[in-house]
Amino acid sequence: MVVDPKVDSKVGPSWRALEEACDFRGAAKAALREGDARNAVRLSALADDRGTLTEAIDELCEAASNDELVNAAEDLLQRGFGLPAGELFEAAKLSERAALAFESGGDAERAAAAYERAGKPADGAKALERKLREDPGNESARLTLARLLARHGRSEAAVKIIQAMRVGTKERRLALPLLARSLRSLGLAEAALEVEREMEALGIPVGDAVGTDASAAHGDEAKGAILFGRYEMVREVAKTPNARVVEATDRVDGRHVAIKMLETTSSEGAGRDAFLRFEREARALSQLRHPSVVPLLGYFEEGPAMVLEWMTGGSLADLLKRETLAPARAAEVATAVLGALGEAHRLGILHRDVKPANVLFDGIGAPRLSDFGAAHLGDLSATATAAAIGTLVYMSPEQRVGRPATVASDIYAVGAILFEMITGDIAKPLAHGFEGDAPSHYHIDLGPEHDRVIAKLLAEDPAGRPHDAFEARKLIEGVKWSARVIEHDAPASVRTRSSRPAAPDDARVGPMRDVGDGRDAVRTRFDRWFERDVIVVPIEELERARGFARAGHPSLPTILRVSQEAGEIWIARPLGRSLADGATLTAALAKRLEEAVASLREKGGAHGAIDREHAYVHDGEVYLAYPRHPPTPEGAEADRRALAELGTNA
Repeated sequence: MVVDPKVDSKVGPSWRALEEACDFRGAAKAALREGDARNAVRLSALADDRGTLTEAIDELCEAASNDELVNAAEDLLQRGFGLPAGELFEAAKLSERAALAFESGGDAERAAAAYERAGKPADGAKALERKLREDPGNESARLTLARLLARHGRSEAAVKIIQAMRVGTKERRLALPLLARSLRSLGLAEAALEVEREMEALGIPVGDAVGTDASAAHGDEAKGAILFGRYEMVREVAKTPNARVVEATDRVDGRHVAIKMLETTSSEGAGRDAFLRFEREARALSQLRHPSVVPLLGYFEEGPAMVLEWMTGGSLADLLKRETLAPARAAEVATAVLGALGEAHRLGILHRDVKPANVLFDGIGAPRLSDFGAAHLGDLSATATAAAIGTLVYMSPEQRVGRPATVASDIYAVGAILFEMITGDIAKPLAHGFEGDAPSHYHIDLGPEHDRVIAKLLAEDPAGRPHDAFEARKLIEGVKWSARVIEHDAPASVRTRSSRPAAPDDARVGPMRDVGDGRDAVRTRFDRWFERDVIVVPIEELERARGFARAGHPSLPTILRVSQEAGEIWIARPLGRSLADGATLTAALAKRLEEAVASLREKGGAHGAIDREHAYVHDGEVYLAYPRHPPTPEGAEADRRALAELGTNA
């Protein structure tokens, strides 16, 4: 602290007398003049003097240590001054504590931004949702929430938020390009065109709504964010339902890193599973020190997040899309991966998800094994079914039927990758040699000795494969592999539409994972891409579904995807419990239902099946399930009568 030499130490600082006289504004200014920024912050907060407060915070941040900033922030927080406390926590690089302080001060938008910097965007979304429940007319918070959701791949949720905004507000105008992009990313091209026509009428360039998907719509806003007080975000590079990977720069040593952050808004059980998988990966990487494993540089429990070395060469999956590999290069990649697996197995770690996407290359092209999220530590006989982990194409036959994974299971996956790198086709388990063309068929320099090596790795019986990863590596190194490149088609696992017919939707969907209350079980499927159960109805219901998409009220069913090619419409499953199962419909929720059905009616649509089995309550909100019965001739009139009956029981 810098003390003004003019202050008489016997009398004490002049600001104290002003404080005792309750002249907090004067006391704050005096404390600032006398070099006591800490008390100037406190006094200007008491005086509600924003100008002096800003000046005092700037001075305190410049002169104080991190511990002093935190102490000052805690003092302000205890006195009920959440906003200045949040600013001091941010200056101390404590983003999560800043978020909590901002939220206590009523600024959900700043809280959400701080949560995002802390690697907890889901908490930021919850803060904004709480604000909107308190203040439903806060369009600025609604816009901030929509942008946050879109940045993190929650396109359908972003659409619902924007469509709930009041027409004519400046926030809705700002949100229109994002709405159009998000609708297109969901396959709702017609709805996007309607939004673009609205943009044209308002003089908003339609070009703002095309050329990018919703998940990247506001990526620039996150650029430059400081993660965990040290890493400056460059860009988002990957997003899954449970994790997000960003490229960042370490502000301490200047190196590029990859930060993998857990991010799940799944159900409680699924979220717990995702956390355990994330934790397993961190534990595995903390034990592994091998030149062919992507190294763990740091771990943050508050994320949780892993800091990994940045792999500039991309993945093997990317490489196979661009070029055909020489057999010698394919063998080099396979032996490197086997070396990494050998060390992992020695430590009692099974990978269980070896595939091209999990083989990365560093700056000099050396392969590194990554993503130990499916790994199991300490128990090499752990059972894992094909539905639970891994990628079926590279999964051993014993895993596919739910038998225990072993060292031999990881070895099979390497054999499958080696076969694909050389042939461009998908490998199959071998009981009596190759059913189709052997690898030597694809390259003139390969012979029976090469076929025997790959066949042993792919043996259907685990006992027929090499004893361990080191023996498998010696097997590959025991024959000479050609360095000549002979072009073949792109690998089957990464071929595009131009080189093979599009995969049917059956390849994307599977049996439902959660039966829920059973009412939609017959028409529910599991979307493997986004790891969610969806309701699937025939394309003949397009006109009915279009009404819900146009209305866009948060309490109405969300239309996720329309595929003319597959002849299907995908719809989000209802959340929570139905009224028929004991949920309570309050008067406020009944009013919310009336608003939803009115918005549907305005767009020329009708539900036609409203009853206690179609109305669901979840987390303080009410939702209508997609109709389970054919539309009635009465349409909107039937909806009115049903709402009146539900409201009577509220």
